[in-house]
Amino acid sequence: MSIITINNRTINRSDTASAGQVFTATSATAADFQAAGGGKLLQIVQAETTSAADVASGSFADISGVTVAITPSATSSKVFVIVNLHCDSQTSDRGFGIQLVRSISGGASTNIHSDHGVKAFYTGSGRIQTKYLHHELDSPSTTSATTYKVQASCDGSNNIRFNEQGITSITAIEIGS
Repeated sequence: MSIITINNRTINRSDTASAGQVFTATSATAADFQAAGGGKLLQIVQAETTSAADVASGSFADISGVTVAITPSATSSKVFVIVNLHCDSQTSDRGFGIQLVRSISGGASTNIHSDHGVKAFYTGSGRIQTKYLHHELDSPSTTSATTYKVQASCDGSNNIRFNEQGITSITAIEIGS
């Protein structure tokens, strides 16, 4: 028999946990073995690129190579998306917007995050790299192939270059309930 103390109270236990169970306080004075909860990482998919991609449009356009597809195993799963971009302005300080979009089974894209007013800087004699990092927890509610991609738009007439220095990546992690 083991003796466990929870909240200054002693609990005597003689049973053993089964596989997939954890010891959990069920009240201020009691504890028991219960099934382990959700939050399991079910799959991880990542796409990386080092190929330069320019965006010069005031309208959102795909950033080449920053796309990842994942097929959730259950409709209750969540998908944690991590975006890591390297970008810079080619000729002058330039603002740009970023959006993360999702499409299910090749259907219409749904914008799940927008970030406007991101800034890339130019020093006059050289460019300064800007790193953009974003995390998004999505609930696609599907078991069909789900594609996440990053789009950008540029303020003004100059372009923003992505992926030239360093690795740009997008990662999708399925989290079970």
